[in-house]
Amino acid sequence: MHTYARADLAFERGEGPYLYTADGRRFLDFAAGIAVNALGHSHPHLVKVLQEQAGKLWHVSNLYEIPEGRRLAERLVANSFADKVFFCNSGAEAIEGALKLARRYHYAAGQPERMRVISCTGAFHGRTLTTLSAAGNPKYLEGTGPTAEGFDNVPFGNMNELRNAIRPETGAILVEPIQGEGGIRAADLDYLKALRNVCDEYGLLLVLDEIQCGMGRTGKLFAYEWADIRPDVMALAKGLGGGFPIGAILATEKACGGMQPGIHGTTFGGNPLAMAVGNAVLDVMLEPDFLPHVQRTAEQLRGKLEDLAARFPEVLAEVRGAGLMLGLKCVVPNTELVAKLREEGLLTVGAAENVVRLLPPLIIDARHVDEAVQAIERACSTWAKAA
Repeated sequence: MHTYARADLAFERGEGPYLYTADGRRFLDFAAGIAVNALGHSHPHLVKVLQEQAGKLWHVSNLYEIPEGRRLAERLVANSFADKVFFCNSGAEAIEGALKLARRYHYAAGQPERMRVISCTGAFHGRTLTTLSAAGNPKYLEGTGPTAEGFDNVPFGNMNELRNAIRPETGAILVEPIQGEGGIRAADLDYLKALRNVCDEYGLLLVLDEIQCGMGRTGKLFAYEWADIRPDVMALAKGLGGGFPIGAILATEKACGGMQPGIHGTTFGGNPLAMAVGNAVLDVMLEPDFLPHVQRTAEQLRGKLEDLAARFPEVLAEVRGAGLMLGLKCVVPNTELVAKLREEGLLTVGAAENVVRLLPPLIIDARHVDEAVQAIERACSTWAKAA
């Protein structure tokens, strides 16, 4: 179907932060499959684990125990706020399940009317009708018929508007700590703390969408850690599988009060292949120096990008984001900068608010930072010369 405006590029193989075309051209990948290839391409440990698992077992269904899935859940619980994990196949599926869990929580508590969810403008939670309705973006909802009922959209970062939206039927708040598709808009840490406080005050569940900003992207395993809070529910995907399709819902024991056998399920979610790869990703990310390395590299990259923004104000307005989830707010059309960077051998991805997203593999080092910055500088220079 004609649903993608694809670039005229096809890649034959990848290695680390690089992608290679069949004719030998090399690109530095600062899109990473839109924050998916967190450990780069063809990571030796992930390849080895996947090959070994592929030779043993692919699928048995959730009618039976899946030991690697139990192990992955235990490790996610040990390194997060959560007590329970449900595995699925994608971020949208994780959000759908998280919303269902939140509504079931209040139903089981004898308050079935508390089914409304407060969400934020500029959000992106997936492409299903429910997740699109949660985000409320008219662009994506056009022509899709009635929106799913039960969502109240408020401005991102505005606590006054959020408090005004709370009513007796409200059951949860859904928010991305950093809006990705929405333009790399990072929530103020005080805002995240205020969300936790208001949820406690009104008996709401705090549901975080860390599909893009989670799994080490900000320099901590999860973005909520920077605010020193604990959500009730969290959706993960993207980097959790390092390129293999996987999604997960993490939740507290209390939030799972409405979940019981038969209420929710999945055919492919939690399959042995995905679980093996998810554990391999954690093997790498839980190494003592992995996250400190991400933080150091992110500081280097941001400092150099801010210098470029100061030198080329006719091209770049500001640098946004946190960790290795950064955005270049453009003065020129972001689509033109993405195309120019591609000509310079650097792959990026656009976002709302005329932003170019930089989402490199978390394994990059100072050499790759310099290579990317030089490519951005060359691209910016073309507009400076034209002026």
